[in-house]
Amino acid sequence: MLKPAIPDRVADPVSQVGVFNIPNFLTTIRIVVVPILGWLLFKENADTESNRIIVGTLFIVAALTDIADGTIARKYDLITNFGKIFDPIADKALIGVSLIGLSYLGLLAWWITWVILFREVFVTLLRFWVINKGVIPASRGGKAKTIVQIVAISMLLLPLGSSLNNLAMGFMYLAVFLTLATAIDYIMRAIVTDRDDH
Repeated sequence: MLKPAIPDRVADPVSQVGVFNIPNFLTTIRIVVVPILGWLLFKENADTESNRIIVGTLFIVAALTDIADGTIARKYDLITNFGKIFDPIADKALIGVSLIGLSYLGLLAWWITWVILFREVFVTLLRFWVINKGVIPASRGGKAKTIVQIVAISMLLLPLGSSLNNLAMGFMYLAVFLTLATAIDYIMRAIVTDRDDH
């Protein structure tokens, strides 16, 4: 199984700070970007080169805020309940809308979208369920999975041309593999945590 790295961030203690801070602002930006991204992906002529450049750029910027908000929150002790709840929701919504949009435009097979979305929702619910019983250690695979998903989605959203399409799909298939592997890993950890609780 994948080796544990650090404790699940859902379990991080809340800092004695107000909700208005930079990490939460970045999370809010990501939440706001999601419906804009959705509109751009599902509007008429969404598959034009200019629109895909806008969509791809917007997705990359939003994904970077995901990396930044958690890093800043932990480094400067700005962890809040708002961030713990809405950060993963914003992440899943961003990935979900982008994947559905790619499939809608015929740029990605629907089965890949459904596999990744099911895993993200399932593991998110699992994390919040187990948090009352104990902490599931995060895995290096989970971090890698997120990075590979972002790279694959970015490459597919941007009109990079057919020459890079195989590379983009290679990243996407790797993302699917890591998605399934980390889901199995989380399930096994949840079973161990639940057994230890009893």
